[in-house]
Amino acid sequence: MNERKTIDLDQGWDFMQRGITKLKKILDDKTEEPPFTSEDYMMLYTTIYNMCTQKPPHDFSQQLYDNYKHAFEEYITADVLPSLREKHDEFMLRELVKRWTNHKVMVRWLSRFFHYLDRYFIARRSLPPLNEVGLTCFRDLVIENSCSFLIQTVYNEINAQVRAAVIALIDQERENEQIDRALLKNVLDIFVEIGMGQMDCYENDFEVAMLEDTASYYSRKASSWIQEDSCPEYMQKAEDCLKREKDRVSHYLHSSSEQKLLEKVQHELLSVYASELLEKEHSGCYVLLRDDKHVTAEGTTLVKQAEDAANNKKYKSYLLSDLGSYYTLP
Repeated sequence: MNERKTIDLDQGWDFMQRGITKLKKILDDKTEEPPFTSEDYMMLYTTIYNMCTQKPPHDFSQQLYDNYKHAFEEYITADVLPSLREKHDEFMLRELVKRWTNHKVMVRWLSRFFHYLDRYFIARRSLPPLNEVGLTCFRDLVIENSCSFLIQTVYNEINAQVRAAVIALIDQERENEQIDRALLKNVLDIFVEIGMGQMDCYENDFEVAMLEDTASYYSRKASSWIQEDSCPEYMQKAEDCLKREKDRVSHYLHSSSEQKLLEKVQHELLSVYASELLEKEHSGCYVLLRDDKHVTAEGTTLVKQAEDAANNKKYKSYLLSDLGSYYTLP
């Protein structure tokens, strides 16, 4: 029986590199690269299998695992980052969505080529699986320079730009401008997906800043409206704002943002200016609250008590501080 010919590391990796290069061309869509055939796939898979099952010192499982990660790092450094750096605002967001989509396809295909590593080598060593390694490379890219290792990431490098661009579009929509909601949904899904089951990336790198901007936005609006509008007019605007923010959650923000977002809006529009609303002469605030179906009975009672206690400043302040909490959406 003939022994299987040993594949050395350089020879085997050169063959795998040709497959990876073909995949990059397909993803970049710059050439009319033909798709992988079943024979192409089997040759790439078999090469990995053979290189992992050779007798020591020719078992190259660890080297292939390392090279798998390096393939992503090289592609991100040479292709992805430059394409993102040269674009700005909404164009950058569209490029980010495209690159993330392509990256997930690349992870899926390379994970298939290297699947034998997942089945045996990775399982025995308790290493991160191929899918996780591929996805985190988009976030955690290691760049070596002459002095030290600089931990730099696609995600972190453009995070501030992405966050600013998304928040700018949200504020444009608040000003009744038309925006691409599907684009925002796709971008914010990246924040969620890149956390791989955890919400830390979405919450820390987007939501915190979005909520701060929301508070600032409605603080500016409230300071203007409280001077210009009667209480019924002001309360109608507050109701409309709450409805629109809830609508944003349903279309592109993550559902976990809803309560925090509405609380910010209620605080800036209602809680902060509760006293001023009730003190407006002939404001009609009680009538509005009595007749508005979106306000609870407790809220109506609260306002009535506050009006009756107009001469008791301390009691009035205590009651009015909770006005916003009684103004609810259906």
